[in-house]
Amino acid sequence: MKIVVLGAGAVGLTIAAKLSRVADVHAVARARHADAVRERGLFLTGIWGEGTYRFSCSEDLPPAWRAADYFIITAKSTDTDAVCRQFADAIRGQEVVSLQNGIGNEEVIGRFTDRVIGAMIITGFEWRGDAAVHVSVEAAPMRLGRFPSGTDEAVVRLASLFSEAGIRAEATGAIRSDLWSKTLYNCALNPLGAIMNVPYGALADPHAWAVVTGIVREAYLVVEAEGIALPRATPEAYLEYLRTVQLPATAAHHSSMLQDLARGQKTEIEFMNGAVAALARRHGLDAPYNACIAELIRFRERL
Repeated sequence: MKIVVLGAGAVGLTIAAKLSRVADVHAVARARHADAVRERGLFLTGIWGEGTYRFSCSEDLPPAWRAADYFIITAKSTDTDAVCRQFADAIRGQEVVSLQNGIGNEEVIGRFTDRVIGAMIITGFEWRGDAAVHVSVEAAPMRLGRFPSGTDEAVVRLASLFSEAGIRAEATGAIRSDLWSKTLYNCALNPLGAIMNVPYGALADPHAWAVVTGIVREAYLVVEAEGIALPRATPEAYLEYLRTVQLPATAAHHSSMLQDLARGQKTEIEFMNGAVAALARRHGLDAPYNACIAELIRFRERL
């Protein structure tokens, strides 16, 4: 099995490392990480185990890797179109997996191939230096499905490969619902944790939780208008699940958006709360909590 990971940051390099134990893997990463992987391997710590992983890694895609069983895109949502354009010749007509945050990545990839697999992962990845990643928390198994719905042999085979590599994973026939479920989680915690500079567990405070509640209730109005059925039918049911299951499981995690802001990088807010606010406007709905949190992050990006 040959797998290529495109746009490999902390998530992508970790996924490449784990899969390298059960498949032939090449990761396309930034120069400093690619150089470090080639020189000493990827050093992984945390709940997925500790060790050094060696696998093929470079800044570009060598000719020998332009044919693969799966191309997994783990780039920031802001870079999805650019990555697809850069590697259009390789991914055209191939199995391409979006392992990313936010809403809209699969539709972008779908302009380049008709074999799109959506993937949802709620796991914390934190940089510990060049080619060094700490896996801090995990709230649920990875879920993979043919986008926008259904499953097939290619999806099941990939889910099995992840499981064999030591990553909890399962196939699903309703990946669009799963992607929105993760987006709810991200919208509720990621930007607020970034703005307040606190780990997720601190957001259980009643004052922060009031904001979380407003964000989730607005998102549910948008989901209903979009005609998407979620695993938890009401915002109250999801908020209870978030409070009692997801938040405790990821309490120690620091927002990826906080990490982006600390490095002066563009965040994925337009694919999270920004997308919720935009869809709300399209459906004639009000989403003041999501619109406000998106504006605050845009302000922080300019500092």
